[in-house]
Amino acid sequence: MSLESPRKRRGLGFTLMELLVVMTVIALLASVGIVGYRHSLKVSKEAVLKENLFLLNHALEQFKADRGRYPTTIVQLREKHYLREIPVDPFTKSRETWRAEMESGDGEGADAEPGIIRIRSGSDEQSEDGIPYSEW
Repeated sequence: MSLESPRKRRGLGFTLMELLVVMTVIALLASVGIVGYRHSLKVSKEAVLKENLFLLNHALEQFKADRGRYPTTIVQLREKHYLREIPVDPFTKSRETWRAEMESGDGEGADAEPGIIRIRSGSDEQSEDGIPYSEW
């Protein structure tokens, strides 16, 4: 039967101070990683929003060039096959929140329905440069 001295047994584990230092370092690394992740997530959502806005507004111009007028609803772009699907706004996570900017009623005739001249995001958030996404 071998008995270990208390001094040898104490050297086998970690001290409370060592554990606290390691936990602090892990917490700092995790917080830096989370901040970087959130920033890259926002940047990627902004890139998707720019692409979706370009596609929607380009489809509006194609509709106008082909038909001589702008569509009265966003759904017409899909129905007339200018878009396969209405894209999702990455900040609102919905296809229903796009804001349509309508043309003024000064055009063709009094009975003509105003068309959509521009589509903007329905998000109330702001980009990193302080411009609201709804003004993009």
